[in-house]
Amino acid sequence: MLIGIDPILSPELLAILRAMGHGDEIVVVDANFPATSTVEKVVRLDGLSATRVAQAVLSVMPLDSYVDVAAWSMENAADVSSVPPVVGEFQDIIDTHADAASAIQPMERFAFYERAKTAFAIVQTGETRHFGNLILKKGVLPSSS
Repeated sequence: MLIGIDPILSPELLAILRAMGHGDEIVVVDANFPATSTVEKVVRLDGLSATRVAQAVLSVMPLDSYVDVAAWSMENAADVSSVPPVVGEFQDIIDTHADAASAIQPMERFAFYERAKTAFAIVQTGETRHFGNLILKKGVLPSSS
């Protein structure tokens, strides 16, 4: 255990977050997402919601403030004009816990899958709500000088 580190951040996930560089992306996905067939690095956090995991990740990882969009969600394929409740919760978490503001950009389902293939890693959660998937782009820490 570490002081000030969310206890759901496993040693494996902390190592991945630390190894990521500016512009790398991590994907937090629901229980239905084909994570293992999408990328090589998959961390499983079964039993946890995607929103809880996103909150923990954003407690230690800066969002990219040098781009217009640093967060993407998967669109509801049946109704692209609606915002799934889980995505609203993701936005609340970004607004409350992220170091940089970013409005979540919806992405068509198959485009989301393609972008996830280029991610640094995927965190598979036990989220059962549909469209509980979020891509986050890592930023940089403020200069210490």
